[in-house]
Amino acid sequence: MQLDPAQAFRLDGEVALITGGGSGLGLGMAKAMHAAGAKVVLVGRRPDMVEAAAAELGDGAFWEAADVTAFDTMPAMLERVRAKAGEITILANNAGHNFKKLAVDTSVEDFAGMLDTHVLAAHNLTRLALPAMLAAQHGSILFTASMTSLLGMPQVIAYSAAKSAYVGMVRALATEVSGQGVRVNAIAPGWIESPMLRKALDGDPARSNRILQRTPMGRFGEAEDIGLAAVYLCSPAARFVTGVLLPVDGGASQGF
Repeated sequence: MQLDPAQAFRLDGEVALITGGGSGLGLGMAKAMHAAGAKVVLVGRRPDMVEAAAAELGDGAFWEAADVTAFDTMPAMLERVRAKAGEITILANNAGHNFKKLAVDTSVEDFAGMLDTHVLAAHNLTRLALPAMLAAQHGSILFTASMTSLLGMPQVIAYSAAKSAYVGMVRALATEVSGQGVRVNAIAPGWIESPMLRKALDGDPARSNRILQRTPMGRFGEAEDIGLAAVYLCSPAARFVTGVLLPVDGGASQGF
């Protein structure tokens, strides 16, 4: 089937649910997908944040205040989304958090909480959204991975484990569902200006300098960079792309 290059990067008719959509990378995805023609549903724990973000986007943007680790409440949340916006055709598993601790100071509870937010919550939403996508033979599932999916970094052992698990999930899901019209991919953001980055780097100029020195492009990225990559991976332009982990990192994963 020949694609019109002018329409290949459009998302008209798509409904994208984006977890952690009220700020940072999730909001960057929402803005780009909305601009490309998709309806977007921003999901986050803070109702004031997701409501304000959806209002900023305007028509075709919706919001849900929800905690993705409240696993049993997710079926009802998805039904509310469907009633508002229609059947979900794009799921962006983006919600997450991080903390810095030495491995010896990271408790079992710390580790389990990280896996709950990233791995189990993403799996739960994916399994709930998949049946309709498979029935329609159309859909895209996206995971926000990390540089820690590719590189070893100190003091983030739980986060590294969770984000590395995404790589295995993408590969397994892609082989399982891509033949039925559902593509599965991940983005590995580099160091992107966001509240999470500021929390990690503020007051630590030495760490900021190390990051910039190993990033060939010599700067931090922007949330829009992740949004544009998400649009590509979920658009017809990427119709033969599945099971990939796409670094959007200014070359950091290749730098020295």
